[in-house]
Amino acid sequence: MTPDPAIVATSDLSKVYGIGDVSVAALDGVSIRIQPGEFIAIMGPSGSGKSTLMYLLGCLATPSSGTYILDGEDVSNLNRQQLAFIRSRKIGFIFQSYNLLARTTALRNVTLPLLYNRSLRPGARASEEKAKELLELVGLGDRLNHQPHELSGGQQQRVAIARALINDPVMIIADEPTGNLDSHSGDEVMRILQDLHRRGTTIVMVTHNPRIAHEATREIHLADGKVSNVVENGKHHPEDGKD
Repeated sequence: MTPDPAIVATSDLSKVYGIGDVSVAALDGVSIRIQPGEFIAIMGPSGSGKSTLMYLLGCLATPSSGTYILDGEDVSNLNRQQLAFIRSRKIGFIFQSYNLLARTTALRNVTLPLLYNRSLRPGARASEEKAKELLELVGLGDRLNHQPHELSGGQQQRVAIARALINDPVMIIADEPTGNLDSHSGDEVMRILQDLHRRGTTIVMVTHNPRIAHEATREIHLADGKVSNVVENGKHHPEDGKD
């Protein structure tokens, strides 16, 4: 049997909070597939289940039922320690609030995930060289030793993008990556994400902004815990050689 090439494959994925009469289905039978190199936007109103889906795809929570295959591995029933190991190896996170350590340089912030990933941990010099390359990639080669309070919001988010890439993840999950930024800084961040997409990075972005979502190749809209609509934005996959 040919292995499934999808990075993400969920089948009837559900997440229920509470029990009995007070239970709430935050996610109710979601089945989606995300191929390598896709740029996916997850959208929906408050209470639609988009944050819950993000937690499950990011291995931050386990489903109540259904299956989740990540990069060919069934992660549906893993315990917390196993999920943490998967996250450190396969997923890079970009948060709305950046989540950088204060009084810590941009270079050090980028290398931090390597401290939690013994299987991929290179030497100190190799870690710094890789972090420098990534900071240069996001346009911060001249800000290596700046601390978060010395950087603008857009620059902090670019540090966070570099940090998300340091472990060579199979997928980036971006939670409202432009939500705290002005329009100019937000556009800069989106240009970087588009560049990563053109390089073949798989990106899943949660957003409430239709303009930002339209930058993705595909939009998955949720309502009441279910997929309500899927929109193809007419953008080509990187492997097509057409951007």
